[in-house]
Amino acid sequence: MKFNDKEKIKELTPMWTGERFPDGRPRVADKYLKALEKLTLEEVWKPIFVKGYESQFEGRLKVLHDDGRKLIGRAVTAAYVPMRPDLNEVTAKAGKLEGRTGTYNQWVIDSLTDGDVAVIDMYDKIYKGTFLGGNLTTALKNKTKTGGAVIWGGIRDVEQMLKIDTQVYYRGIDPTPIREFIMSSFNDVTRIGNAVVLPGDIVFGSHGGVLFIPSHLVAEVVDGAAKTQVKDMFGFEMITQNKFTTAQIDRNTWTEEMLDLLMEFIKNDSRAEEYRGLDWSEEYDLARNGDPNDTQSAL
Repeated sequence: MKFNDKEKIKELTPMWTGERFPDGRPRVADKYLKALEKLTLEEVWKPIFVKGYESQFEGRLKVLHDDGRKLIGRAVTAAYVPMRPDLNEVTAKAGKLEGRTGTYNQWVIDSLTDGDVAVIDMYDKIYKGTFLGGNLTTALKNKTKTGGAVIWGGIRDVEQMLKIDTQVYYRGIDPTPIREFIMSSFNDVTRIGNAVVLPGDIVFGSHGGVLFIPSHLVAEVVDGAAKTQVKDMFGFEMITQNKFTTAQIDRNTWTEEMLDLLMEFIKNDSRAEEYRGLDWSEEYDLARNGDPNDTQSAL
């Protein structure tokens, strides 16, 4: 049994070709994390959904700071199971050989670095399943700076946690300390409700819930979301002027005529200035050759 295994992480994320952390996790560039701060949940969700990544969102979570802030960072994943004495003995021995100390939840917190988000499957345990309290949330903030946590389980010491400037998504609150649990994986495939998470995925927490973006798609998501933004801006204008119908605007694939007008809008309208560096060659190819997936309105 090995935890936070560099080679296993690399095997799980072969489509990532960029820089990696010492533990093997994909290191998505900070510029993309900053770009995501300006985007909405739907803008980020659409580019990955249309590629078949349909199990990346979970909306049944509560939020510690309900003030509109986003949680964006790189996932450090861990999963836990209920107590079983023989498994606990094996797991504790494996951790000791790896030099790990403290409780199983402390193993994760001790590993975090700037911009990390602890993504924890506590199997929806709330009573005696409080992964974070005041002390560990303080440590979480100090280690991750801008990061936070997503916990499919419980938290405690909420009055203390509310004084700490870090965002946490969770399932429930209970005053009991965490007890009777065993780590089953650390930086491996993890499930948060309906979502599947890999180490190094980018966590996008918003008012509506949490989306987990595969690391190798983040750059494409940022560009795709930007395109959605400017297409919406242009589309609203065209609908207002009665130049196109909502049915035309809502198609996944636009005609060359529509794209030409969009390019003119981006070039000449000051509101679209920040979108002038986007590459629309793929959209033009689809307009000329047809999109086999364009059988319904855009998502």
